[in-house]
Amino acid sequence: MRAIVLVSESSIGLAHKISQAIDAVIYSQKELDGCTVIKTYARFIKENWSSLEQIVFIGAMGICVRSIAPCVKDKYKDPAVVCVDSTGRFVIPVLSGHIGGANDLARQIAQVIDGQAVVTTQSDNTGLWALDTLAARFGWKTDLSRARMNRAIALFVERHPVALLLEVRDNGTDYLESTLPEHVKVFSKYDDIDLSQFELLITVGPHIFDAPIPVLSYYPQVLHIGFGCRRQCRPDGIAEHIENCLKENGLSPLAIASIGTIELKKDEPLLADLQSRWSWAGTQIWTASDLEGIDVPNPSEKAFEVTGVYGVAEGAALRSGNDGVLLIEKQKGQLSEGNDFTFAVAMDGLKMRGGFIEIVGAGPGDPELVSVRGKRMLERADLILYAGSLVPKELTYYAKPGAVVRSSADMDLEQQFALMKDFYDRGLFVVRLHTGDPCIYGAIQEQMAFFDKYGMRYHITPGISSFQAAAAALRSQFTIPEKVQSIILTRGGGRTPMPEKEQLHKLAQSQSTMCIYLSAAIVEQVQEELLQAYPPQTPVAACYKLTWKEEKIYRGQLKDLARIVRDNNLTLTTLLVVGDAIDNRQGLSRLYAHEFKHLYRK
Repeated sequence: MRAIVLVSESSIGLAHKISQAIDAVIYSQKELDGCTVIKTYARFIKENWSSLEQIVFIGAMGICVRSIAPCVKDKYKDPAVVCVDSTGRFVIPVLSGHIGGANDLARQIAQVIDGQAVVTTQSDNTGLWALDTLAARFGWKTDLSRARMNRAIALFVERHPVALLLEVRDNGTDYLESTLPEHVKVFSKYDDIDLSQFELLITVGPHIFDAPIPVLSYYPQVLHIGFGCRRQCRPDGIAEHIENCLKENGLSPLAIASIGTIELKKDEPLLADLQSRWSWAGTQIWTASDLEGIDVPNPSEKAFEVTGVYGVAEGAALRSGNDGVLLIEKQKGQLSEGNDFTFAVAMDGLKMRGGFIEIVGAGPGDPELVSVRGKRMLERADLILYAGSLVPKELTYYAKPGAVVRSSADMDLEQQFALMKDFYDRGLFVVRLHTGDPCIYGAIQEQMAFFDKYGMRYHITPGISSFQAAAAALRSQFTIPEKVQSIILTRGGGRTPMPEKEQLHKLAQSQSTMCIYLSAAIVEQVQEELLQAYPPQTPVAACYKLTWKEEKIYRGQLKDLARIVRDNNLTLTTLLVVGDAIDNRQGLSRLYAHEFKHLYRK
C-alpha cells in the first residue's frame, strides 16, 4: 500500500501527478478533489504504519518528521518515507533509503515531476554498491546479522581493502565485476586470497567461509537437491539431516535452488516436507525418460528395477542443475526403521564460473545500438570473435586491454570452433559477436550444436534486428490499424531452398508487411513472386547497410524493385521491405482513444 500525505493543499495538482505515477492514494486533512480525508497526519501514520510500504509527504519536512518519529523502529521493517516540498523542486528520502527503497522512490518521483532527488546516503553519492540491498536486488540470500552487516558496510564505504570472492556467474556477479571499485579485488578461488592484505571478505557463492576478517556472504540459489525414497517414507528429521550434510561439506542451505525427484515420487510426504522447509526453492519432477541416459557415479540396480533409471537422486540433481557437477554424490540415509532415502547435490551448470560463451547481437550496424548488456559483455571478454564482414569494427573498441579480437570473415566453422574452445578450456570468457539479432538468420544453430556436444556453457544476448532499424529509418509503423497487423520476416530461395509452404508468392497472399533478408542477388525472382499477390504499385524500400555510415535507402513501387536494386548495385547487407505500411499515415489506433480504459487510464 502506498500513501501520499498532502500537507500543502496548494500542491493538489502535484499530488495527483505523483499518485498516477506510483499508484498511491492521496490523504488530506481537508476535503479536496480526489483525496481521502483524515483527522490528523500523526494519527493516520500511527494507525497505518505497519501496512504501508511507501509514504510520500508533500509539504514541510518538519511535519513529516514529527508525524513519523514515534513510529520509527527498524530500518529493515520501516516503510520508505519521502518528502516533496510544496513546489515540487526537491524530493528527499527521509527513511529507509536503501532497504525500503526510499532513494529509488525519490529518483522515480523526481523524474515524474521534473524535480531533484536529494539523496544523502554515502554509498549512493560515491557510486559504491549498497551492500544491504544486493541480496534482494539479485535474488540472493544472506544470513548476516544486522550488526555485522553494518560493520561490513562501514568498512566498504570507508574504502578499506576488500577481497571479492566470486564462485558463480550470474547477473549480479556481472554487475559487480563491471562496477568494481578501486579498493576491491576479485578472486575466483578462496585459496588464492592473502587475507592479511584485506579487511573485509565479500563472497558470492554456495560455500560457507570462516575467515580471520569480517565476512559478508551472499548465497545465490545454485544448489539442486535430488532425492529418492521408499514409498511413504516418513520425513521426520530428513530435511535437517540434509542441511547438516550440506554444512559439513561447507555449503549453505540458503543456496538451495530446487528439489528434484522422479515422477513416481511426486506425491511422497518427504517431497511436501522438503518444500515446506525450503519454501523459496523450486520443484522439479522428472519422468524416467528425462533421467535415463544421465551418467551417474553410483548406479543402482535396485533403483532401476523400481523406477526404470539407475540413479534417481544423482540423476534428478544433475538434470535439475542444468548438467552441472555433483558437489555431494549419492548419500543413503535411514533415520527410522523402513524409511530409507537417498539424496545428492549438484551445482547449477549455467552459473558455474570458468569458460563461458556469450553470443551477442551487435545490432544493425551503429555501435551505439548495441544493448547495454551487450556492451558490458564486450568490455569483459577475453576473446571477441566477430563477423568482420557484417559487424562494424568500432564495436570491438569496447574490448578491455589485453583482450584478443579476431574477425571470423576468413575462418571456416571448424577454425572458429577451435579458437573459441581453446579460450573456453582455459576458463576464459568468449563473446561471439553477430550482426543484428543472432537468432534471426544468425547461423548460430550449428554453433550451439557444437557447444552442446562438448558441454560448453553459453548464453544469448539479443540485439536490434535490421527490420526494426528499417522501420525507424523509413519512419514507418509496420502495422496499420484494421488493415495490416502482421510482419513477415523471410528470405528468397537462393542456395538454400525455401520450404514449399513458405515460398514468397504464398506468404505474399496475406498482404502483410514483408521484410526480405539475403535476397538482393535474386531480386528479379523476388519481384516476380511478390507480384503474384501484391499490386504493382505496392510501396517498397531497398535498405542498404541500415544505421551504418554508408546507409542508403531507395523507395519505389514493387513493379520497379529489381531495377532499383540493380541500378544502385545493391548486394550484401540489403533488406527489402514491401507493403502498404511504408510511409503510411492513415488509420487510428484505439490504444489512446478517450473511451478506452485500462489499468493505468481509468
